Amino acid sequence: MAIEVRIPTILRSYTGGAKVVDGTGDTLADLLTDLDSRHGGLRGRLITDAGTLHRFVNVYVNDEDVRFLGALDAKLSDGDSVTILPAVAGGAFGFAAAAAISSHSISSQSAAVAVARGAVAAR
Repeated sequence: MAIEVRIPTILRSYTGGAKVVDGTGDTLADLLTDLDSRHGGLRGRLITDAGTLHRFVNVYVNDEDVRFLGALDAKLSDGDSVTILPAVAGGAFGFAAAAAISSHSISSQSAAVAVARGAVAAR
C-alpha cells in the first residue's frame, strides 16, 4: 500500500530534503512509524511523549483534518495523500517573543510588548 506524504520545509532535513515521500500503514500511527523507520526522528517531531499529535502540527488525509478522522487512528488506504503542516500563528514578532519567553531571555512585560508590536506590524 503506497501513501504519498507531503513534508513541510521545516521537516525536510529528516527526509534528505524530499518534499514528498511514500509510506505504508493502515492508520496514521502506522504510517508515522513506517516513515520513522526510514526517516529517523520524523515521528518524534509530530507526536508528543503522551502519544498524541502535537497541537502545533496539522495533518490532513486527502484534505481532511485527521483530528476529525480519529487522529492517529485515522484509517488510510492505498493511494491516499497525507499532508503535514506546521500550525502558523502570530507572525514574525510573535515567534520571536515566544522563543524569547521559552529561553527566559526577556521579561514577560518585554515579551508582551514584542507580541503587541507583531500584531500591529501584521496589520
